[in-house]
Order: sequence, then C-alpha cells, then structure tokens
Amino acid sequence: MGSAMGTEKVVGTAANGEGAEVGGVAVRSGTLVEAVRGGHAKDVPALLEGLGEAERKTALAELKVLRAEVRGWESKRPREAAAVRRALYVAGAGCHPGAAGAATWLGGRDLLPWRSEGAHLVLRAVAGRAPEWLADMAARLAARPSVAEHSHRVIRGLAERAGCAVPATDGYVLGWAWEFRAGSRWRRSADTPALLGRLRQDPQTPVLVVHALSMAESPDELTWTLTEAPQAHWPSAVAALVGEGVVDRSEVLDAAVSRLLRGGRPRDLRFPMDVLRLVEPTAAEFRERVPDLVGMVADAPSPIAGYAQEALAGLAEEGALPAGALAEMTAAALFRTEKKLVRAQLALVGKVLAREPDAAAGLLPAVAEVFGNEDTELQGRGLKLVGRHLSAVDDSVRRELTDQAGLLSPVHRREAVELFGASVEGGTGLPYEEILPPVPAPLPVGPPASTVEELVEELLAKGVSEDPVRFERALDGLVRHAHRDREALTSAVREAFATTEWGEPYHFAYDSHGVHSVLAGLLGTVDRSWIDARLAREPEATACPHEGLTGIRETRLWEAAALVGTDALPFLLASPTLSTGGIDPATLVERLRAYRDAGVEPAPADLAQALLRVLRGDPGAGRAAEEAWALDTPAGLRLAAWLRADAPVAADVRVLAREEDRSLMRWHVVHRLVVEFADSAVVGAEFPPAFRWLGGASEAAPRSCSHWITGGEHWASVLPADREVLAACLVPSLARSVGGGTRDSAEPLTGVAEAEGRMGRAVALALALGLGHGDADDRLRAVDALLVLASRGDLDARRVGEELAWLLAEGSVKPNRLADAARTAAATGAYGTVWAVLAAALPEALGAGQPVRGLGEVLAVAADCVERCGARGELPGLDGLASAKGSTQLVVQARRLREALGR
Repeated sequence: MGSAMGTEKVVGTAANGEGAEVGGVAVRSGTLVEAVRGGHAKDVPALLEGLGEAERKTALAELKVLRAEVRGWESKRPREAAAVRRALYVAGAGCHPGAAGAATWLGGRDLLPWRSEGAHLVLRAVAGRAPEWLADMAARLAARPSVAEHSHRVIRGLAERAGCAVPATDGYVLGWAWEFRAGSRWRRSADTPALLGRLRQDPQTPVLVVHALSMAESPDELTWTLTEAPQAHWPSAVAALVGEGVVDRSEVLDAAVSRLLRGGRPRDLRFPMDVLRLVEPTAAEFRERVPDLVGMVADAPSPIAGYAQEALAGLAEEGALPAGALAEMTAAALFRTEKKLVRAQLALVGKVLAREPDAAAGLLPAVAEVFGNEDTELQGRGLKLVGRHLSAVDDSVRRELTDQAGLLSPVHRREAVELFGASVEGGTGLPYEEILPPVPAPLPVGPPASTVEELVEELLAKGVSEDPVRFERALDGLVRHAHRDREALTSAVREAFATTEWGEPYHFAYDSHGVHSVLAGLLGTVDRSWIDARLAREPEATACPHEGLTGIRETRLWEAAALVGTDALPFLLASPTLSTGGIDPATLVERLRAYRDAGVEPAPADLAQALLRVLRGDPGAGRAAEEAWALDTPAGLRLAAWLRADAPVAADVRVLAREEDRSLMRWHVVHRLVVEFADSAVVGAEFPPAFRWLGGASEAAPRSCSHWITGGEHWASVLPADREVLAACLVPSLARSVGGGTRDSAEPLTGVAEAEGRMGRAVALALALGLGHGDADDRLRAVDALLVLASRGDLDARRVGEELAWLLAEGSVKPNRLADAARTAAATGAYGTVWAVLAAALPEALGAGQPVRGLGEVLAVAADCVERCGARGELPGLDGLASAKGSTQLVVQARRLREALGR
C-alpha cells in the first residue's frame, strides 16, 4: 500500500514543473530501489510501469551498487540476500534500455534463478518493449547453454510476445524437457496429461524434438527407459507423434541417423537409437541412407553397429544394396573386434556370393580384412570363405589376397600355403623383438598463475578439480596470491563465484568441495571451530585405505582454509614439481630454506604431504639430505631423516584362505583381503591425525569397501614415491569392483605404474584385479599400467600371473575378461610380456578337476603369443587337456598351444 501511495504522490508532484520532474525521477526510482532492497520482487513490475527511460537509468545505477553490496551478505544474511537477488533479477531486466544489457543481467551467475523461477515477473517487467527488442533478448539468452536451461520460461515468453519462433538451442531444449518432469515419471494424477498428450499440445514440439535428437548430450528425461518411466517414455511418444504427422518423419529419421553417425557415449545415443527403432524405417528409407548406415557399421558402438548391419543385410538379401556399398560395409565390419558382428558379416557375404559368384572380385579383398583379426577362429572362417570363391577372381585379386594372407596366425599358415602357394609371407625371418611403449618421462609442473585474473580464470576452468596437476597448481597459486594481496583476491573471488552456500554448515558437511573450502576460508565464511574439528579428525581403525587417502587431501585443504591469506602460509611446501605428484628433493630443501629465512614454521599437513611426495630414489636425494640437515630446523632435520630412511612407510597385502575365518559368510575376494600398514614411530608421532593410519594405526582386518568411491583421480598424487603402499590402498576398491558395476576404479593404476618404489604383492594383485575388471575401460587402464611397468623394467610378470591364477580358480576374475585384456596388451607387440604373465596364471586352471569355463579364450591368446614370440617349454597341466577328445575351443586351443610350445 505504501509503495502505491508513494508512486501516486510522486506523479502528482511531477506535474508541477520541470524542477519537480527532476525530483520526481529520483523519488520514483528510489521507490523501486527500496522495494528491491526489501526483497519485494512481486511489487517490481507494477513499480516499473510508471517509470520512463531516465528514471529507469537512474534506478539501474543504484541497482548495480546494491547487487555488489548483496554479494557480501551471503555468510550472515543468506535468506535476505536471496530475496533481494530475486527482486534485482526482475528490476534489472526492466531497467536496462538495451536487449544485450538485459540479457547479460539475467544471465549473471549470482542472479540466475533455478529453473526459470520468477519468469512471469520478468515478462511483466519488459512488457512494454518492442517485438524486435524482445526477440533479440530471447536469442541472446538462448545462446548461452547454462543460462538458457534455467531461463527457458523467460525465453519462451519473450518469443511468444515477439511473435517469433523459439530459438532451438541445446540449453533451451534442456529446460524445455525438464518441464515434462511434472508429476511422477511412474504415475501421475488424474488431471496431469501423459507425456504424449502434453507434447501433442505444445506448438514447439515439431522443432524441439528434432533438435533434441541432434544434441551431443541428451537431456536426462529423454534417456529414461520404458521400465524407468512408463508414463514419460520419450521415444514412444516421439514415434507416436511421427505416426500422427505432428512431427516430420523425414526430419526425425535424418536427425536420428546423423546423431548416431557422430557417435558418443551410449547414454547420449540411447534416445536417437530408440526413436529410430520405434519409427521402423522402410526399405526405401534405408536405401536413401546407405552411406550413413555403412558409417555406423564402421564406427558406432556395438549395439548401433549391429542395428545398421541388420538394416543393410536386409537390403543386400533383397539385392537392393550396391556391390560397392556391400564391400565397404564388409571391410568396416570385419575390422571391428566384436565377434558377433564379424560372424554375421562373413555369413552375409557367403550368402551373397552363393547367389552372385561374379561379385567375388569386389568382396573377397574386403573379406581378407579378417585375416588380421586377433581371433584365430574368425581368421579360419574368413580363409575358408575366400578358399570357396578363389577360383572366381583373376590374378591381380589373387595377388592382393596372397599379400593379405601374411597377416594370418601361424596356426593357419599351412592352409594358406596350400591355397595361395609358397609365396605367402611367413614372417620377416628376423629374431623376435618385444615392442614396449617408451618409458614415460614425468612432465614438470609449470609455475602458478602470475596474476589474480589468471588465477580466477584457472579456478573457474572446467575440470580443474578432477585434474591433480591443474588442481595443485591452482591451489598453490591461490595460497601465494592470498599472501601477497588478500584484499584484491577476495574481491575477485566475490565477483567470480556464487558464494551463497559457503557460509552454510551443511555445504561442507561431507567434503571440502575441492578448492571451495579454501576460498571460503579466504572470505571468512566458515567458522574456525568447524575447520579445527576437521583438522583433528582421524580415520577410524576399520576405515578403508582409500578413505584415508581422501582424508589426507581433505585435511590439507582445511588447513589451507585456516591459514590462507596469513603470514603462516606464504606458499605450499607440498606443491608437486612433477606431473606424477612427486617433488624434487632439492626443490623441497629450497622451499624449507625460504620458510626458515622468513621465520615461518611449516603447516603440519602441508609438511607431511611434502614428505610423502619427495622422491627418495632421486639421484640427488643424498645431497638434498645433507643440505636439509644443514638448515638446522626441525623441518629440515625431518626431511633429512626421511630421505635417508629405507622405507619410512610400508604396507603388506594378505588374502585369507576360506578356512581361516569361518565368520566370513560371503567369500568374495574383497571380504578376505587384509591390508596391513607397517608400524612407523615417525608417522605416529610427527604426522597429523589424518596421516597416522599410514603408520600402522589402522586395524589389519578384512574390510568391505562398500561406500561410494570418489576422488580417486587424486590418490596417486598422495603417495607418488611409494608404489607398493599406493597399490595396497587401491586393492580393496579394485577387489570390490572386479565383478563389474563400478567404473573408473582402475584409474589410479596409471599412477602406480608411474610412481617410484618397489613392486611387491600389492602391485601384482592390483594389476591382476585390473586385468580382470568388469569394465572394459578399466581393463585398458590396467593394460597400460602393465606395459608401462614392463617398459620401465619394474614388472614382475610371474608374480602378476600367480595372483591371476588363484583369482581365476575361485571365479573372482572371469576368463573372457582376462583374455580381452591379454589380447589387447599382446596386440601392441608385447607378446613375450603377456606370455610371461599367462605362463604363471594357467597351470592352476589347467590342473583343476573341472575346467574353468571360458578358459579356451585365454588359451587362444596364450597360443598366439607363443607363436609370435617363439617361446618354448612345458606348461604344467597342458598335456592332459590337449590329449582329450573333442573339438571344443578349450581342447582345440590347448592342442594349438602345445604345438606352439614345441611339444
């Protein structure tokens, strides 16, 4: 009421003359700003109606000042700040004279609301603008992905009022799709229309559905399966709309096929793939898209490649697929590793050649692509197919096939010679040479950002928290700049970050949110007692080792939060000098010297982490120890002693036999692993609480690593100088996930391979679990680690094989997964290394009373390795299996391996 009366009074005064008008401008704009300061967002549109451009300009200047002021309220007045920001959001949109300025204001990180809250108020605030102005503003908002997603209602309202089409952008479609979450995806109230009905009623649907099909990252709602969301299954709804003619069929097919052709994560391909299946293209529609389908066969994920292969096969069987396209498709399919796709393609080519023998000249060279396949059974199928139709080709094609036959495994060499003659290449005749990757050299870590602006940009960069090198560099830069000019950095942080929640206790209840805890300490938004409580925390004696690794990182961050911007922390001692996380010993001595000269005592967690990172095996470690001793400071003496110690931290891994502890009702390997850290008086007495588990404070007993695993990308950088201890910390999480269902648990194995220190049982067991992991990407990481260790001369292949032996025997590692990893490693040229591992892994499985199911696949890889590297000798248990009757893969590959070993 007061606001309305005030407005009327001002208007009346303004009519008295020019001078009164000037005063009226200030009063009317002041009334608007007062409403905003009071957080009355609902009153803002009405107050804007009586303001001219001059009054709005005056108000805008005050709103900008208020906006900067509110940024400082977050810690002590968060609710009031939130209300004022909502009012600022609406008022700024109405006061900006240009669409560009208004769009920039609405897209501000500190003002942007959740999911277009307050959109109706913004639309009322800009109601008097010209259609062109509204359309320009809508386009600008839609062009910024994160802004568009949370401003979709504003954008839609602007477009409708401007009479233009809604800008179809990824961000806008994300917001639009989210709108359809209304109600449960499982059930809906009687008055809530189903997804199909709502899409049918929305005039945006024809354009936005096609755009959604083309998006690189599909909105979550569109990826739900029919089981997950029976009332909101987008593919079914889209297919129905295509059938009704609401959405253009040709546009949908083109968009779906184009998106599948571009590839990407399976999650992002699910929506276009499901739509394509449900729309059911006709043969004529497939014929129009043959090149795209061939491309999908070549490069798409297996399920999509299989779909494209079936579609093209249908055309081929009808005689509607050109010979050139079939040949291109065949070469693409046979280059893939999936056996199902290769077998299906060979069968298809066989059918076509039986019907059209004259096509042999164009198809057989494509079939020869399979001669280089890692699976010898598939090589044999391809060779037989070529043999049946070889008489139909001329000499030039025969010569091409003969050259390709040199790729065949030695097991097919005799058959190839009978088919093509003695000209088939049987190898180079040179002695076998193992091919291993180059020894990776750790890269030096660059200096921290030189200016506050560069630092803030680095802190805001995407992925900085997940990259240990970038994270440590940014953290060190933050500490250094806070020490040099705390006020300048504080101002820059308030400007760049949305710090609203940093003062709320719940925000940091479970973790530090990376560098945000240090920034909160810089701004003073976290209570010191909260920080002290976290610094005093020590992992429980029964905690999993990876909890300890995460706890060390968290403690370092909270310590930095407590000291940042003070003379007690001028820079970080623990900042790595190498990409592995390691610290050059001489550099750490220089850092301690700088601390001594400045009269600063090292922060406990910072010094402890620096000691764990310093490379004791570095050639300059001895001299660095002498120089550290000469500093004659407590920290210098600790460093000198640490560098001279043989193994200041150590760990051992044991696996309980099933008879050792009858209380273990579940016999999964994770429940029988015991990780034991050696007692260390130094760690126990001189290190902060979060580090003491490394000195033997943790209980040596089996423990289930059953909680959510996060932060694994930083674990290796905690212990870059102690490979065996690091591996011991990883074993529980690897054991938990070896059966599948968890991804990225093998990521730290790269750090194990690049770390310094000895290789013991923990490293061997970690590699074995990684090689048998349920996730293909994790197996690949284990392969990389194995090869890096081999190239560095640190691999104990026999020990890895011995760990695989019992894991295979008890079923923790599946033979097909091990075969996949071994095949991948061997294909790089490391046949001797892989054979050394398998030679130690196989005897126990071969001697088992009941053959391990799927072992034949492992024997096939072993035989290939032996044939190529020329190994000779006996393998315990092989004779009995190779002498058995039958033609199963297990028996056939056992015979092949025995023959290759020279028996």
